[in-house]
Amino acid sequence: MAQGIKGREPDPRILYADIIDLPHHQSATRPRMSLHDRAAQFSPFSALTGFSDMISEETRKTDGKA
Repeated sequence: MAQGIKGREPDPRILYADIIDLPHHQSATRPRMSLHDRAAQFSPFSALTGFSDMISEETRKTDGKA
């Protein structure tokens, strides 16, 4: 059997030869998502929205008491 990229594992082109040329599934009921909407799913987000503002406000209050 042919060797894979690193020479130790079997060649994936041979292992998956029966499925490698199958057509990609396309849903009959759901429209394709636009590239813009798809990119938005993977864009970074702030899990703690407003947290830095809250810390700044508490720091302002604490510094004012000193």
